[in-house]
Amino acid sequence: MKGRIPEAFIDEVISRADIVELIHSQVTLKKSGKNYVACCPFHNEKTPSFTVSRDKQFYYCFGCGASGNAVSFLMEYGRLSFIESVQSLAHSAGLEVPLEERSAAENQQFKQLTGALEQAQRFFSQQLLTQNPASKKARQYLRDRGLNNEVIELFKLGYAPPGWDNLIQHLSLKNSPQIGTLSGLTVENDKQRHYDRFRDRIMFPISDPRGRTIAFGGRVMDDDKPKYLNSPETPLFHKQEVLYGLHEHLNDKLTPRNEKANKFLIVEGYLDVIALFQHQVRFAVATLGTATSRSHLERLFRHAPEIIFCFDGDKAGRKAAERALTIALPTLHAGREVKFLFLPEGEDPDTLIRKEGSELFLNRVSNATPLSEHLFEELENQVNLQTVDGKAKLAALAKPHLDEIPEGIYKELMLTQLAKLAGLPVETLVRTLESQPKQSRKTNASSSSDKALQAPFRSNQPETGRTNTGSSNARPPNNTSGQRAQPPQERDRSYLLVEKTIRPLLQSPEKAQQIVIPEEFKQVDSKSVQFLIGTLEFLKKNPSSNTASLIGHWHGTEMGEQIARMAAKEFLLNHEQVETEIQDAILQLQRLHITELISKQIEEDRNSKTKDGSKLKKLLELKQAIGSS
Repeated sequence: MKGRIPEAFIDEVISRADIVELIHSQVTLKKSGKNYVACCPFHNEKTPSFTVSRDKQFYYCFGCGASGNAVSFLMEYGRLSFIESVQSLAHSAGLEVPLEERSAAENQQFKQLTGALEQAQRFFSQQLLTQNPASKKARQYLRDRGLNNEVIELFKLGYAPPGWDNLIQHLSLKNSPQIGTLSGLTVENDKQRHYDRFRDRIMFPISDPRGRTIAFGGRVMDDDKPKYLNSPETPLFHKQEVLYGLHEHLNDKLTPRNEKANKFLIVEGYLDVIALFQHQVRFAVATLGTATSRSHLERLFRHAPEIIFCFDGDKAGRKAAERALTIALPTLHAGREVKFLFLPEGEDPDTLIRKEGSELFLNRVSNATPLSEHLFEELENQVNLQTVDGKAKLAALAKPHLDEIPEGIYKELMLTQLAKLAGLPVETLVRTLESQPKQSRKTNASSSSDKALQAPFRSNQPETGRTNTGSSNARPPNNTSGQRAQPPQERDRSYLLVEKTIRPLLQSPEKAQQIVIPEEFKQVDSKSVQFLIGTLEFLKKNPSSNTASLIGHWHGTEMGEQIARMAAKEFLLNHEQVETEIQDAILQLQRLHITELISKQIEEDRNSKTKDGSKLKKLLELKQAIGSS
């Protein structure tokens, strides 16, 4: 269901756009040096930290980290899809959007699926209003749950009547069974007969950020199982990316911009979101029958810097909080905050806000426990801090969690807090933890989409035909050698050298054509080096690229965020000095990693039956050559 627009055309549209003019039409910009500044449109702030560069054709917020080019601004601020954003810019530039041949068939199927889902939503809404006994029972159920007619209409709630083929008959799906199956509205049994997926259930339409129905959730009104039934994965619906209630929060007509809370509350169910919204708590969202994923969190962090997980205070709630904490750790850096709110046992947001009102509920939200505090509380409960052994165990238990946090101020503060609890100087604690192999916490909450998100070369743009033009070698290899991971200082130095290489390229992308990537770099088990390789290979294959197209290509990924942070820094070298700066940084990177490669090769030769030694000899010669250069 994804339209295919040629990548060269996307780059041309971006290059023709005037990002200052585009953003100024929505946000008041003021000139500041060679750039423009404003209060960030993506989070609430009083002091401007949102910068727009006409030279680089991109924007960056030093407060919340929002960044991108003209296309991403229309997507994030204008709530347009990728294709609609490109079409809008193309129209402004007087260009016609070319689509690859297969897009016609895909677009036709997209229209059929969205049409069927919209008709289904209207059918379910109409059924809720009929006068038959089953519909009356459904309306009474919603009244008993405290929902008024206004919020029922706002969230387009409906009712799927009993029977095997009510929707099939209404939508004439017998003539197009494939549409019913692909949209998730019908089910095909072993005898190739089709029947309605949802029967005798309260229906909750699931919307994309623009408000289009892409799926449904259905709830029984008694004790039948399953209590909730969601649409399956379809070409339009991907559970790991969709959040119920997000559209209602983003919709300026429902939640005006000046009333939007600068946070999100993640709750468990549809009715929790709706009940909170009815009581003016309009920043709640829910996952759809799946654990919160990193993709969910990254999506929310684009719109607000604070996320609060809401759980029951019982054992199951604590277990769910542990899974959520594990998913959240890799997303944390300065400017972002994650908290936990535990409700009284037996209560959920729906029942609690009806019982105590919005004021007391919001007070609970304001007093939610920060992730750092929650983590250390949970770890302290497992040890005796009055003993040396207990303090040592605390550090050991904390290490895999801290290993998941990105390098930066937030991680430094967490280390400081751990050192305080363990009664050690920070330097001693850091040195001790570095001497131990890096660990990674794995739980059932991790999903394939989370793992993919962590790879910095994954393009994650919605509805785009852009492909990753980096080679397969650009993806960081798994560390299967059993060797100890690099200590933070070495990783930091490597990253600084990579930044020293890439920043000049953001000013002069054409210089990438003259850069030779050292062959041995492809053997280096360093995320920073693979980041550099991916950037260079992209620029070599796309010589007309600029800062905006680089950011756009990897928008929404870790690599895109890193490039945006680099591009946001002022660059003082003149054009003539760029190539010298790049070559010097690459040489330093070679020197930094050559010893690691030699150690790795010695280990391989020791375990090899051939005892060739030629690769080791070559590396030693290279070390001598670059050491004396």
